[in-house]
Amino acid sequence: MTEQSGRRERKKAATRQKIADTAMRLFLERGYDAVGIRDVAAEADVAVTTVFAHFASKEALVFERDQDFQQRLTRSVTDRAPQEPLIAALHREVQALVRHCTAEGSAPVRRMIEGSPALQEYEESMSLRHAEALAGALAADPLLSRSATACKATARFAIDAYSLACRADDPGATVDEVFRMIEAAWEATAP
Repeated sequence: MTEQSGRRERKKAATRQKIADTAMRLFLERGYDAVGIRDVAAEADVAVTTVFAHFASKEALVFERDQDFQQRLTRSVTDRAPQEPLIAALHREVQALVRHCTAEGSAPVRRMIEGSPALQEYEESMSLRHAEALAGALAADPLLSRSATACKATARFAIDAYSLACRADDPGATVDEVFRMIEAAWEATAP
């Protein structure tokens, strides 16, 4: 039974990735607004209902790594080594995420997002969800002992560091600069 459910999960993941890859290719070839869910489904050779079984909206197709992004951020808090400082762990993870968003070939996707009000709105709501999840991870760590406000502000600043860096001329330096401010603010809130 486990082998069968493992195979089923792999097949679902492969279908999800095929849909996401097909959608991105079509969006970049034809333009985001010119492509509908039916177009994606037809090109990926799946039913429209299958697309919606994997993605809640057309915008979600562009941000298909949304859940992975959020998990990576929260794990940088929850799974860090016992003696590793929080801000260093979070800084390292945001740097890694920024390297992904600024990798070769990512510029057309960024231009597509910035050219679409719907995608910009979705990205902002996604950022708020990520900040909320990260703030929850910070608040849940008994060793951090910071107020809810400090946790929420730190989480939001970390998400903003990512957003600013993805649009900056020098992404790494931007993350470093913002995290110097985050670290100073975090230390200032110590009990």
